[in-house]
Amino acid sequence: MEPKAAGIRLLLLDVDGVLTNGQIIYDGVGNELKMFDVRDGHGLKLIQRAGIKVGIITGRKSEVVARRATELGIEILHQGALNKLEPYAQIVAQTGLPEAQIAYVGDDLVDLPVLRRVGFSASVSDADPAVRERVDYVASLPGGHGAVREICDLLLKAGGHWEKITASYFGEQG
Repeated sequence: MEPKAAGIRLLLLDVDGVLTNGQIIYDGVGNELKMFDVRDGHGLKLIQRAGIKVGIITGRKSEVVARRATELGIEILHQGALNKLEPYAQIVAQTGLPEAQIAYVGDDLVDLPVLRRVGFSASVSDADPAVRERVDYVASLPGGHGAVREICDLLLKAGGHWEKITASYFGEQG
């Protein structure tokens, strides 16, 4: 278990390559399409039930991402962030959380400045090699295919929340 993961109170995520497989698909009339893994979404709901807030910092702007954030009850949403440190600094100021209590999941070089600042940094298995070498945890799964769920489960277990949050699924009293 990652000791740095134990005190996390806020999980921040990139989108393309983390919550999705990184592909951007346009239909015949120019609508952007993205695929999200339902298990990642469930993992995010589980950590929210444990009192861990979730936020998104992404370089692209997309109505699809705004919709997914709304579906998952994610209120911290920064899109079009070419310099991700700017919204990150705003989030730190607004939440008042120390950086040691913040986690970030990224997959590409643009994520490195934030990954270096947070208390717990993670990437997906298919992240850029330079990112994988510099994070606290590399998921065994690729972006858009359950990596975020794996990281959510790790945070729940490290923080001592797993048994209580999952008790009803296993038929135990929580």
